[in-house]
Amino acid sequence: MSHRNRLPDWGERLKLLVITERVKELGRDHLDVAEAALHGGCRAIQFRDKEIADRAFVEAARGIQERCLLHGALFFVNDRVDVAAVLDCGVHLGFNDLDVGLARNVLGPGVIIGYSPETLSEASREVAGGADYLGIGPVFSTVTKPDAGEAIGLDGLARMCNADLAPVLGVGGITVENAAEVAQAGASGIAVVTAVTRAKDMQAATEALLKAFDSAVR
Repeated sequence: MSHRNRLPDWGERLKLLVITERVKELGRDHLDVAEAALHGGCRAIQFRDKEIADRAFVEAARGIQERCLLHGALFFVNDRVDVAAVLDCGVHLGFNDLDVGLARNVLGPGVIIGYSPETLSEASREVAGGADYLGIGPVFSTVTKPDAGEAIGLDGLARMCNADLAPVLGVGGITVENAAEVAQAGASGIAVVTAVTRAKDMQAATEALLKAFDSAVR
């Protein structure tokens, strides 16, 4: 499955986006996280690593992408438009990354591009430039991204969802306990890191997140 096929249900596959990380103290690497999430029913994986060299990044991304293809899952890299172009995969961008419009010019119409805006006007601009979905947060406080700013809360998330610019994924501090509230605020999906990567059983945590979100989808 290529991202260029842009299947009609790509939005449904983004109901849960698991963002990988290396958890050294638990002996877990990016591929371990991706494998467990995929076996738990997740159908969208984002590979994020800001520390490794380019060649290692591409090799790791390719390995995860292969597993995603086997499971019919979407695969994204964080920030790296060049790698997305090489691998023909999705990319998630933010304020300090390449402009969405320029990324769209490089990647073409078939690749799925996500964007994390800081304001509603920025969100509107980037959707107009070609962003397919928006990552909105942090909804709750999180230690995963220290630079993410203060939590916007469920009200802040709902305002972004009600603007109806593009499908919204709630991100930041999302757990099994609050996933339903994120769905009720209008989000099309959730994006998580530690709720899976640091769970005792990553596959079971993935299954529980999907069940919790599904229970409240309106």
